[in-house]
Amino acid sequence: MKPPIKRLSDLKGGTPPAGVYAPPTPKVSRQKKAKVLTAAERAAFLASRPDLKP
Repeated sequence: MKPPIKRLSDLKGGTPPAGVYAPPTPKVSRQKKAKVLTAAERAAFLASRPDLKP
């Protein structure tokens, strides 16, 4: 005798995905965005820091 047909609703699922599209948490929102220096700003910064010259 064949076993009864399994339906998708009969299967035990794992834990549901943890909020893939959830809004960002406050900790993530507080992170500072990186500032990208222009070529002139970078040159001025490196000129003011002789210890960083290669």
